[in-house]
Amino acid sequence: MKTQTSRRLRVAVVQQSCTPDKRQNLDQTLEAIAAATRAGAQLVCLQELFASRYFCQREEHAFFDLAEPLDGPTLQGLQEAARRDKAVIVASLFERRAPGLYHNTAAVLEADGTVAGVYRKMHIPDDPYYYEKFYFTPGDLGFKAIDTSVGRIGVCICWDQWFPEAARLTALRGAELLVYPTAIGWLAADKPTYGAAQRNAWQTMMRSHAIANGLFVAAPNRCGVEDAIEFWGSSFVADPYGNLLFEAGESPEILLADCDLGLLDTARTHWPFLRDRRIDAYDGLTARFLEGP
Repeated sequence: MKTQTSRRLRVAVVQQSCTPDKRQNLDQTLEAIAAATRAGAQLVCLQELFASRYFCQREEHAFFDLAEPLDGPTLQGLQEAARRDKAVIVASLFERRAPGLYHNTAAVLEADGTVAGVYRKMHIPDDPYYYEKFYFTPGDLGFKAIDTSVGRIGVCICWDQWFPEAARLTALRGAELLVYPTAIGWLAADKPTYGAAQRNAWQTMMRSHAIANGLFVAAPNRCGVEDAIEFWGSSFVADPYGNLLFEAGESPEILLADCDLGLLDTARTHWPFLRDRRIDAYDGLTARFLEGP
């Protein structure tokens, strides 16, 4: 077996329930970041749209007031936390880019508080109680791996997690750990019949991305009941073999997982999926659908 070079990274995943008060949500997040770093976390991953309740359950123009520019007070508070606690932070924000132009955006903050990179959610859902197309313009930055002091961090957001193309392109950019800030849960009518299968499919999909791409995956999800949705929590971290390093329950929790980024080379040389890709045969992936035999 190939000798592994160790590169250890302690990852924190913050799973929280949210209130209608943005300041309260930010304050509890800042407290969680401080607690995580006191426990040795070098990278802290926050859930999707952590600063507010999940407002996309209905189409309401007043909710656009929740958005901020990337230099707004929410990000400034996180930048101060990154400097204070000397941690890299992945934060999902409701970005007001310009009048009438809004994004579901993740900022990756370096441990000195600077913005290392930005990702804008590419796949925007429009499902019952997930009316995101009303609020968010699809991202225009592509899939990215962002260089930080703790490694190359890829970010995709929630609905992106169902698309293997997104994970693969992020991995091909050099991502060592892929973070999926998430807001997903059950509708009351669906939970008794489909609840277990829905949550299992969600987790299985991202574990498969870890395996197929030979990288770590961190999935911070919110918890608690907000209007029609019971967010199921269950945040987790998986290694390049799909093993769960940590999995949360359905209540607020800070997960800590020790990830050895040196494992990537070992996993990718023993399971050489990237090596054996038939890049000469994938032209059809850019088509909406392939007609005929």
